[in-house]
Amino acid sequence: MVNPQARLLNKPALIEYQNMKFLISDAPSDSNLALYIAEFEQHNVKDVVRVCDPTYATSPLDNLGIKVHDWPFGDGEGPPPAIIREWLDLIKSRFGKDQRKSPPCAIAVHCVAGLGRAPLLVALALIGAGMIQEDSIAYLRERRRGVLNSKQSKFILDYKCKKSRKGKCTIM
Repeated sequence: MVNPQARLLNKPALIEYQNMKFLISDAPSDSNLALYIAEFEQHNVKDVVRVCDPTYATSPLDNLGIKVHDWPFGDGEGPPPAIIREWLDLIKSRFGKDQRKSPPCAIAVHCVAGLGRAPLLVALALIGAGMIQEDSIAYLRERRRGVLNSKQSKFILDYKCKKSRKGKCTIM
């Protein structure tokens, strides 16, 4: 049970765009995972994307039907093409045309501090939904201060989302 007086030092940032909903946070630990779970339940999180080394056991999330995706990549870096493909597939499975009839859900994404790798993935989702690269950076910075270093911003600015015939983003 969560102590009603306890709270997270760095509250997750809610990012909403079109029919997509994301929570960007720092990394939970075993000692504060219950606080994150309370946030996840409040926003109907169905997936947690962990892009850093594990800092908590996933079984409490698994027991609630929340799937944890372990897609780590280097701190301060852009994700490799395989992770981008998996991320875009997850976006489509949760927010694609077939899911619009389902109750709205969210995807939680975290790295160590919630300032680099996690917002970078969310920026790619925003771009895939039609947002201009520069606007995705500004949009995220309005909602979570200090996100995206210069190398990550350059990755986003250079990112090209080319729709395939099936409507999927392809990596350029």
